Amino acid sequence: MTQQQVKALRRRYSRHEWSPVSTGCSGALVYRLGGASDLYVKVARVTAHLDTGYHLAAESDRLGWLAKAGIPAPEVVEYDPSDDCAWLVTTAVPGRSAAEHWPADQRTYVIDALADVTLTLHGLPIDDCPYDRSLAVTVPAAEHAARLHLVDLERLDPAYEGWTPQQLLEDAHATVPTFEDLVVCHGDLCLPNVLLDPDTLAVTGLIDVGRLGRADRYADLALASRSITSTLNPQYGVLHADRYLTRYGADQVDTDRVTFYRLLDQFF
Repeated sequence: MTQQQVKALRRRYSRHEWSPVSTGCSGALVYRLGGASDLYVKVARVTAHLDTGYHLAAESDRLGWLAKAGIPAPEVVEYDPSDDCAWLVTTAVPGRSAAEHWPADQRTYVIDALADVTLTLHGLPIDDCPYDRSLAVTVPAAEHAARLHLVDLERLDPAYEGWTPQQLLEDAHATVPTFEDLVVCHGDLCLPNVLLDPDTLAVTGLIDVGRLGRADRYADLALASRSITSTLNPQYGVLHADRYLTRYGADQVDTDRVTFYRLLDQFF
């Protein structure tokens, strides 16, 4: 993004106070724009990644689709691409993320809300969803990432520390599931991407939806349960992950599919 583009965008939202939030796994820069109505801005450069989570056009489209489907999510204010980057401006969803600190007596309710919104999302008619995130799409995207050395080896899960992209790819090819139970998946269903009302504990919105699409339900279940047990969220643990899966209805967990979809996530 050129300095001229930055200045133009800042002029357009000059009545807001710009605060950098983070650099997400997709490499997008995120800013919170404080004002009479809070907004968020994401800025992302053009990337060689095929995975839709790296492309703001994909997120913009999916936010519009979610709104029509009745799933709470940010509203798109503006999307603008250029030759080398793009920016996306959205409304701020009220509430707090499931990853923030919650009182001990509320944590099980947060987990229940996460399970319930997962069920709601997975219950949407897949024929109405135009976004394909099946293995026919994601495995070639993983192969592409490995081939072009796009895998961030500094961000691998502990189970894969020290692995090369080729080792990851060989293991993925050896363990790819023979069937898919397709539903509408979030695609990056981790605790920071689910916001809740701190009073009612109802889900107020899903964010970072660039990977939303038709995929095996375990694409979400694997990442959500991993996020719940992550050391980044020490307020939760294995019992909370079990509660999430049980409330969802996955009493007999397919551990092979859990392992595979966590492995597949390493490429993105």
